[in-house]
Amino acid sequence: MGEGTAGRHLHLTIGEAPTGYPHQRSVPRPQHQFHHEQQHCHQRLQQPGRALPPHLERHPTQEEFMDGRNARHQLPHPPRRKLHLPLPGEGPDRKLLLLSLHRNAPRRRRLRRPQSEQPPPHPRPLPRSRGRLHRSHRRLVQQGPQDPAAHLRHGSHPGASPNGVLINGESHRAGEADDGSRKPLFTMKPDKVYNYRICNVGLRNPLNFRIQDHPLKLVEMDGSHTVQNVYESLDIHVGQCFSVLVTANQPVKRYYMVASSRFTKYDLSAVALIAYEAAPAEAPSAELPPSPVGWAWSLNQFRSFRWNLTASAARPNPQGSYHYGGIEITRTIKIANTAGTVDGKLRYAVNGVSFVHPSDSTPLKLAEYYGVADKVFKYDVIGDEPPATDDRNNIKLDVVVINGTFRNFVEIVFENHEKGVQSWHVDGYSFFAVGMDVGKWSPKSRKNYNLLDAVSRHTIQVYPKSWSAILLTLDNAGMWNVRSNAWERHYLGQQFYISVVSPARSLRDEYSLPDISLRCGIIKDLPTPPPYTI
Repeated sequence: MGEGTAGRHLHLTIGEAPTGYPHQRSVPRPQHQFHHEQQHCHQRLQQPGRALPPHLERHPTQEEFMDGRNARHQLPHPPRRKLHLPLPGEGPDRKLLLLSLHRNAPRRRRLRRPQSEQPPPHPRPLPRSRGRLHRSHRRLVQQGPQDPAAHLRHGSHPGASPNGVLINGESHRAGEADDGSRKPLFTMKPDKVYNYRICNVGLRNPLNFRIQDHPLKLVEMDGSHTVQNVYESLDIHVGQCFSVLVTANQPVKRYYMVASSRFTKYDLSAVALIAYEAAPAEAPSAELPPSPVGWAWSLNQFRSFRWNLTASAARPNPQGSYHYGGIEITRTIKIANTAGTVDGKLRYAVNGVSFVHPSDSTPLKLAEYYGVADKVFKYDVIGDEPPATDDRNNIKLDVVVINGTFRNFVEIVFENHEKGVQSWHVDGYSFFAVGMDVGKWSPKSRKNYNLLDAVSRHTIQVYPKSWSAILLTLDNAGMWNVRSNAWERHYLGQQFYISVVSPARSLRDEYSLPDISLRCGIIKDLPTPPPYTI
């Protein structure tokens, strides 16, 4: 932005309207200190993305124990029992990636972020003002199961597909009755630049985002600054967040921003109204920018994403000796997702095994921390290679924990043998999304990896009959969840854990178990292990 240019940071969440599904995740109140009285079964706290500046980043284990998905650290809370947890200020995080945000937006408060005395260089001029948006919600629900989780546990198919798209909790169609009195979602001043952060918090489908007559300059994804390429539209997969700069340099009137489903047999879309200041109260043109066709276009767009190596970020020095492109790979893990049945019930599997929690409810991390992991689960029940054939009728149920070696440099290849697009999330790490292509992966595929400026991120999509490859260093000790971002898939077993143990038992690598942690299962009455030392 030039001299005198003002702007605002504006958050935008898009996702499908569920047909009877529950909240995808619960939303904690993002404050320094919050008081939570648990009335239901579980409390789950989401971790932030790992690509944060050092002064905004929590210690790995503090982050791990506060994330309910990580080995179910947050045990079931007894009714009417109060729990106090400190939450430090955080930067951009995955709390925005919550479907529940659509329903709880009016109560949401902005995070208070600590500021360094001398902030590091920024890759783009900062707006002079910040916008804080409170979102309303209009829920679209058709006939559906009253308890979808029980519906899935009984072996039934997830049922009807999502029946609409929501933009910040609202769903409108272009051309519907509008006399110009509808209030715009955002208002822009002419010749100013605005930073929109778009998050796909849907249950299942990728969405394409675009704005009438306004190009999108991509500047950030999943917490990493990107090379500032300009796009007419962006495919945003489930669980992903993009930041774009939009310049208000078009005629002063009203425009539509559009979100539409991708790679589906049915077409779902929604529009939201944006307006220039002092624009006439007239409905925008009903002629919307077209959505791209096919997933080859989306694959090529992924290949255009590049990390901004000149921007400030918490990452290895690109000119130093520890650049990811020059590190020897010590282990390759291939992950293949399948869908099938077990005892006539629908299950989703990873390398032929569908994840289930231990029968005695002992959290995996606590079993390992107390030294009784062998009584709760076995390591490496899946191999580093998927089965030669996808046998839908031979899926096994088990606790899936991969034994990782601390500080090893690992290559994980996600293979998608199914017809739908997959989206994966890795807890506890940011990884380098280095490659993606059709067909099956082989060692020869590495010659097409981006080993210079792949974006550091925590979600990755896998197209039908294709593969995606990521590289990461297992330098964050803990028990970390790798899961499908599709709600029904990870609920029915498309997930696993990676155990990363620091042999030093040092506070430099991992905190000791917090005193407020609840104990259950076989470790409930065991003596607490000695704390970690420096």
